[in-house]
Amino acid sequence: MAINRALLIASYGRHYLAQKLHQSANGYQAPSGPLIEVTIPGKRHLGAVGDILQLENSSTHQARLVKIEPRRNLLYRSDAFKSKLIAANVDQILVVLATQPAFSPDLLGRAVVAAEANQIGLHILLNKSDLTDSIDTARKLIEPYARMGYPVSEVSAKFDAHSLERLHGALKGKVSVLVGQSGMGKSSLLNGWVPNAAAVTQEYSVRLDTGKHTTTACRYFELPKTWGVADGKLGALIDSPGFQEFGLAHLSVSELQHAFREFKDYLGRCRFHNCAHETEPGCMIRQAVTEQIIAPERLALFRQLRSDSQTADSQIMGIATTRQRWSTLPTKSSGQ
Repeated sequence: MAINRALLIASYGRHYLAQKLHQSANGYQAPSGPLIEVTIPGKRHLGAVGDILQLENSSTHQARLVKIEPRRNLLYRSDAFKSKLIAANVDQILVVLATQPAFSPDLLGRAVVAAEANQIGLHILLNKSDLTDSIDTARKLIEPYARMGYPVSEVSAKFDAHSLERLHGALKGKVSVLVGQSGMGKSSLLNGWVPNAAAVTQEYSVRLDTGKHTTTACRYFELPKTWGVADGKLGALIDSPGFQEFGLAHLSVSELQHAFREFKDYLGRCRFHNCAHETEPGCMIRQAVTEQIIAPERLALFRQLRSDSQTADSQIMGIATTRQRWSTLPTKSSGQ
């Protein structure tokens, strides 16, 4: 059978939906046509929304996964025991925060680290900016990231359509993934930018058979064609489920250090080459915190992520050692 290239546009667990990729009138590859239910081999969760798949048709609206093409990047979160794929082949992360309910500064910090580690752009969106009673507190928590050069936009998805229109230029031509806690207004932003998003979401839900669990599915939405193209592409939004934690246990200590933008001028300048930036004398990172160049909350986050990474490594080593011990135990002979 013929092998077709398709884009993974919705996933819930091991249930995937894809659309074939076709050359558009403007020359870029775009998903179009009927939804295809994808069967994957084995029991593993292999793909992420945004992946380019090679499929072998098994019926009109069903196909078998043959191969996932090499990714430019893969955004996922992890702890010591498991990982959760978010999206692949993305250009930027849109971190959605809100004035109310209060957002988690820890999750914001981790999203920034994930973006840097994957060399993905990041844009902070402060939603519900119409709630002026809480905006000053929110601005203060975001200020260290604005000072480091991360773009910040204040929007009101429900009450200020112009605030969303002003971001068209930042979204056009890019695949952006919406990341944030539940209640931050991601769905309102999505519906504001993609007018038919609610109807498409319902269609995805029916085909994935997710029912009330549809909010745990990741979904891909092309931006409206009326926006035009940039860099030869139309652009898209990937809606990810709201989550409270953003584990980064898969990152090594070296990767973590280099994912803190404000650390880079100081790395390699500490007295000890293996400085953990804890209590060692001659630590340039701690000195920069004392001089208010690096925010203390950022150093605290680095220490927590470093601990998470070391805990994950210990868990993996412990599991491997246990398996090795079991494999060397003598077995009973068939005559016993």
